[in-house]
Amino acid sequence: MAKALTDRCQQILEAIIEEYIATAQPVGSKALTQNHGIRLSPASVRNVMAELEDLGYLVSPHTSAGRIPTEKGYRFYVDTLLRVSDLNTRQKDQIEMKYRRHGLQMADMLREASRTLSSFSQHTGLVMIPRLKVTVFRHIEFVKLSPRQVLVVFVTQSGMVQNKLVEVDEELSPSELEQITNYLNRTMSGMSIQEVRARIVAEMAEEKALYDHLLRRAFALSSAALGDETDGDVIIDGTSYFLEQPEFSDLRQMKNIVQAFEQKSMLVDLLDRGTDAVGVQVIIGSETQYHELSGCSLITAAYSGKRGNLGTLGVIGPNRMPYSTIIPIVDYTANLISRLLDTEND
Repeated sequence: MAKALTDRCQQILEAIIEEYIATAQPVGSKALTQNHGIRLSPASVRNVMAELEDLGYLVSPHTSAGRIPTEKGYRFYVDTLLRVSDLNTRQKDQIEMKYRRHGLQMADMLREASRTLSSFSQHTGLVMIPRLKVTVFRHIEFVKLSPRQVLVVFVTQSGMVQNKLVEVDEELSPSELEQITNYLNRTMSGMSIQEVRARIVAEMAEEKALYDHLLRRAFALSSAALGDETDGDVIIDGTSYFLEQPEFSDLRQMKNIVQAFEQKSMLVDLLDRGTDAVGVQVIIGSETQYHELSGCSLITAAYSGKRGNLGTLGVIGPNRMPYSTIIPIVDYTANLISRLLDTEND
């Protein structure tokens, strides 16, 4: 069983982490007594720091007598010591001002959310685009590109547009594609993509579909178009903030982060983990399970529509992030996006 930290240990650990967040410099006993009102002798402070190091909450860099937090230290700080206050009215108004344009579609909201998260946190903002399966179907169109290739254009109820190229087994004429389009739009509009898929499977099991040649082809085509989930995508804003962090002055580490942002699959996976979570989630360092993101922490929250959670947004930066100020920014932005999608879109 892990040893419980005394009040004195907790007080000094909190002070060290907050000092390190502010300065990015190893923290010594002098800084704690001068800047954080700790009324202990320097010798007593050093003894507590040594104890915290033995317990794995701090580490001492070889080049300095001071200490810096470990991932274990950050995790204890976030879970136990962190005090998070709500945004004030002025901050909320500044964020909401970004979304006051009438007729703002979901795609525009998500792009603005990424910019807002970045500018207000001074770190990198991330917004996961909703996966197709959780969106509400409004319109579908089939465009013939070649005898065996059809471009499928989906429009969701919230205005998101996604395209997909589908290979067909037999050639379809423009008039047949038009009839298929009209049938699907007439019968499937307003359903979630998951509901559309279930409806197609059920209809294909009915005998009437087996004997109606065009209907059978309509279900086969739409099944192929809706069958595979895409890898997902994420909107990223403010990657240049990483260049300003002393932790990432190492070129190899910076290269890993840039590659992670370019590939996006890691970020999609991390954000996807939080889609069904409640409240704000904090992933610290190796908890990401990606060595490319070593030394990075991610603060996320899910956003939703009338039919439940749609995706996740958040802020990524060094472990030395000001959690107390970024957590309320992420939380408020997620709630704001959810409120706007619930009132302005289906």
